[in-house]
Amino acid sequence: MYYFSDFNASKNRIFILLNLAILLLFLMFTQKYVQAEPLNFSYIDEQIKIHDGLTGVLILDKGEEALLARAWLADHAQQSIEVQYFIWSTDNIGILATEALLRAAKRGVKVRVIVDDLLIDAPDKTLLALALHPNVSIRIYNPQHSVGTPVRKRILNVVTDFRGVNQRMHDKTFIVDGKVAITGGRNMADEYFDYNNEYNFRDRDILVLGNVAEKMVWSFDQFWRSELSVEVNDLFDGLGILQKNVSINDAEVQKIYQELHEYAQSPDNFELEVRKAIENVPAAFQVLTKEVIWTDARFISDTPGKNNRRFSLGGGGITTVELAALVEKSKHKIVIQSPYLVLSKKAESLFRRTRKRGVSIQISTNSLASTDNIQAFSGYKNQRKKLLNMGLQIFEYKPNPVTQEQLLHRYDDIKKSRPIFALHAKTMVIDSETVYIGTYNLDPRSENLNTEVGVIVHNKQIAKKVEQLIQTDMGPTNSWNALYDEPDSFASTWKQWRVFFWQFMPIKPLL
Repeated sequence: MYYFSDFNASKNRIFILLNLAILLLFLMFTQKYVQAEPLNFSYIDEQIKIHDGLTGVLILDKGEEALLARAWLADHAQQSIEVQYFIWSTDNIGILATEALLRAAKRGVKVRVIVDDLLIDAPDKTLLALALHPNVSIRIYNPQHSVGTPVRKRILNVVTDFRGVNQRMHDKTFIVDGKVAITGGRNMADEYFDYNNEYNFRDRDILVLGNVAEKMVWSFDQFWRSELSVEVNDLFDGLGILQKNVSINDAEVQKIYQELHEYAQSPDNFELEVRKAIENVPAAFQVLTKEVIWTDARFISDTPGKNNRRFSLGGGGITTVELAALVEKSKHKIVIQSPYLVLSKKAESLFRRTRKRGVSIQISTNSLASTDNIQAFSGYKNQRKKLLNMGLQIFEYKPNPVTQEQLLHRYDDIKKSRPIFALHAKTMVIDSETVYIGTYNLDPRSENLNTEVGVIVHNKQIAKKVEQLIQTDMGPTNSWNALYDEPDSFASTWKQWRVFFWQFMPIKPLL
């Protein structure tokens, strides 16, 4: 969760105008719009009571829908918000989301946040200021890289605890009042909600109400109580040698709060058409809720630390076992969407056995031209021929697929700049009857190192809908067939040379 106190000074007017549409989704929370909003938690409570024992499910396939849902929930929370993310960026989405949580805390809502330490670049005093709010608690998962850690200590951690520094919390959960929650592939940054002007992710989330949301709170509490999750305040009380020493006074705290609120609420940051659109946003979430399907579903999650290994990079985890069991039970067809495709020996053996049973396996993944992770693609390229010979049907996503016109609500505004559109969704459909949506990538890191979460839904209607979405992504206007189309030839020469270099590096367990 990040915010730079001099943000207004560091961003020019042009950048703000390019991202105006982002602001409407978070600034819809002004009091006059909340008063006009007919949908509230009383309606949600009523639906949960009517469908006792079931879970309400809504697929959030578009970035705009996913952001809108989070925004509405944050502003209507009454008791608690639990947030767990791998990345919470310093861009407009991250800043506005932070301000929304701060306003919820001001209303008396108890806010708890766990963020993984690996990619944090937030100013130390900003983290402290947010954590000092009486209704906000922030903990950092496995802080061996960034928060409160000087460079010398970071190097020492890598040398003395290599597995430990590579074990990360990849979970992404957003839970409100213990009864409504969102999980899936999206981190809290512009590119996960289609608002980056250079690179966006085709991602997928799932919103749940009722039974599964309660299980997600239980999982969150396991991480919250884990010794791996450390309070922000405790990470800045060192002597400055192996742990930083940072303090902040009341005036600085209030200044940071004020600048957050001013940025998020200033009408000077909006064009007339955006301000008009704000008035129409509340009704949009009510339309979304009408698509909720009540069904059987369950939440799966790893335990803090993933497994009990201390030195080796293997060991598996609960989510690995659960998803492997789904594959083992498949009868006819498996459709998978994963941004990275690197099979361990165990995963390779699992798919080989599944193919021998006559089950077809189709996989949608990134091409070299679209991927944001050259290292992971190098692992895939090393085994691509073998996977194809096993009978896996692999489709590599194009950097400018036709489908982005339907998925990006602001496509007309950015089509001239042609931003890259890459896969980030993590989904598996079994026999058109069962679907998993979550954070698990098809790679050794998700299998053995990163903690992961997700929801498994047993419902033909939902499974078929998601399967059709993936099938569309695998179509010839959106993807290349890895067997026939030579997808690598469409990537730049520079990218091809880079992936060639990484193919010779012994990094597969870390991919």
